[in-house]
Amino acid sequence: MIEEATIQELKSGFRGTLIKPGEGGYDDARKVYNAMIDKHPGLIAYCEDVADVIYAVNYARENNLLVAVRGGGHNGGGLGVCDDGLVIDLSHMDGVQVNPEQMTVRVEGGCTWGKVDHATHAFGLATPAGYISTTGVGGLTLGGGMGHLTRRYGLTIDNLLEVDMVLADGSFIKASDKTHQDLFWAIRGGGGNFGVVTSFLFKLHPVDVDYGGPMLWELDQVKPVIQWYRDFILEAPEDINGFFAFLQVPPVEHFPAAYHNKLVGGIVWCYTGPMDKAEEVFRPIRSIKPAPAIDLVGPIPHPALQSMFDPLYPPGLQWYWKADFVDELSDEAIDRHIANARKLPTPLSSMHLYPVNGAAHEIDKAATAFSYRDANWAEVIIGVDPDPANNEKITNWAKNYFNDLHPYSAGGAYVNFMMEEGDERIRATYRDNYEKLAHLKYKYDPNNLFKVNQNIKPLATA
Repeated sequence: MIEEATIQELKSGFRGTLIKPGEGGYDDARKVYNAMIDKHPGLIAYCEDVADVIYAVNYARENNLLVAVRGGGHNGGGLGVCDDGLVIDLSHMDGVQVNPEQMTVRVEGGCTWGKVDHATHAFGLATPAGYISTTGVGGLTLGGGMGHLTRRYGLTIDNLLEVDMVLADGSFIKASDKTHQDLFWAIRGGGGNFGVVTSFLFKLHPVDVDYGGPMLWELDQVKPVIQWYRDFILEAPEDINGFFAFLQVPPVEHFPAAYHNKLVGGIVWCYTGPMDKAEEVFRPIRSIKPAPAIDLVGPIPHPALQSMFDPLYPPGLQWYWKADFVDELSDEAIDRHIANARKLPTPLSSMHLYPVNGAAHEIDKAATAFSYRDANWAEVIIGVDPDPANNEKITNWAKNYFNDLHPYSAGGAYVNFMMEEGDERIRATYRDNYEKLAHLKYKYDPNNLFKVNQNIKPLATA
């Protein structure tokens, strides 16, 4: 237990709320998005401002506490919470300030993407983000950031201009391509290893109404569709994005009743080119054989597309994730994908292949910590269900699926899709960038205060 006397010391300079075990609201406060994570921190500190973050970081360091940093709490592995230690929670720091003239947006570290999309959409602008709007800005950005706009405008980190950070020694700095350039390189893909980001500055792009949504095919007809998709998306104009998914059709009114609960394969499209050209652009897509059983693609406000999956995946579900980067989709790999999709264990479980090409390929893999610029897809296998009794079922399915397809992968995985998988997988994910990251970890966090993450261990320079 964290000593009461030290908590009182923290309280003396802390504006936010501190919650201890046994106090009202503790069990809600320790929850994260993935309900499979059940950890009991010794203290949860809801920061109201940067000063609170500095106090909390200094308190953790001076008292040798395990510390977790939580923004949106969406991380699959539950890395925004820890047992016994201190959780630095940024969720009260969620301000968004749009500068339409400079086409930038400044976002505080505890914000979620839905709030950003709401603020920027009023000006017909957006920055690349994820696929579920309740995702935290901090975690998604620091891991790289893939989403509907990846092929058009790159990863989220490719649109990051600067950050404000509190470092392990309690100092407050700004990192950009003008100051602390080495740290700015590291945080663009290096996760939460280097400090607490209290605000992000992103560049914005003219994105207002997309032409997007899902096209779905019955599983027995999907193989030629995937074969077509693997070639099409590698050569498609950058204003077309589409990720492939296996899923069970939700029994909701948007989908024809005849297809409710059926296993399907689908592509979720996002076209950001001229809207008066959309029908023409999609005419050859709609002419592929077999034709989609369900076609819900059309004009849709960007925030609506960004939040399309929110109702299916509210907080509090059980999740188990496995992931890989993928260079090629061979016919044999496609057959294995379909075979595993037939074993989908629960209605919410799924597999997605997100394209990482287009604009994301235009930046050298050594230019940021994010290493897999040469991959074509990020694959994620998710076992999901509301009932903890099904945890073994969803976990085993995800692991078996992963083991079946891993031989066809590029090696590493997108850090935001990883559970706690050990040092070897982390090294495989950063490849040639790992050693540089380890040296920078030693420079900025030599005692590994920030280790509740996909941890890069400090390495002193020779």
